[in-house]
Amino acid sequence: MGVSMKRMVACALGASLSIATMALAQAPVALPADTVIQVVPVEDITSIHMKEGDQERLQVAADVVHDGVVVIPRGSPVAATVTWRTGKGIGGKSAKFDLTFNTVSVNGHQYALKGKHRQEGKGNTVAALLGSMVISGHSAVMESGQMVNAFTAEPIPVVSTTAAAYDAGKAAGQAALASTRN
Repeated sequence: MGVSMKRMVACALGASLSIATMALAQAPVALPADTVIQVVPVEDITSIHMKEGDQERLQVAADVVHDGVVVIPRGSPVAATVTWRTGKGIGGKSAKFDLTFNTVSVNGHQYALKGKHRQEGKGNTVAALLGSMVISGHSAVMESGQMVNAFTAEPIPVVSTTAAAYDAGKAAGQAALASTRN
């Protein structure tokens, strides 16, 4: 093959890769809203000293994958707020609290979550049966590693696919052009 033929093939290859890459880069791909995300507390969350409005730290329990790409990696931070709480009571009544999921952090960006989890302490059945006013119930504890579901409240862009495709196409195009100069 002559030099001019090689240049034409290289330019055609570079141009087709660039066009395909631009099409991929322009196609918006996103994890849809209402996608289930399993989350776990970073450490035990207990009703003992909490109050409504407290912020609690959780994390994503497993990679969230969309079209074969990890969109939300395992361990991504999740923020939640205590939105309701009762203390343990007399007669065996246990404490309870609600966590409302706020955001998940992905690649430095915050994305809204929705959903709630109610945690209840174990009641003291013996005290309740005996009608004791001296024995109280138990605190509510959400243990580290306890999985619960949260939901995405908005689409989360799949940036790694388009960015990687764009970078690969750009590199291929530059390589093709460089080969024509030799």
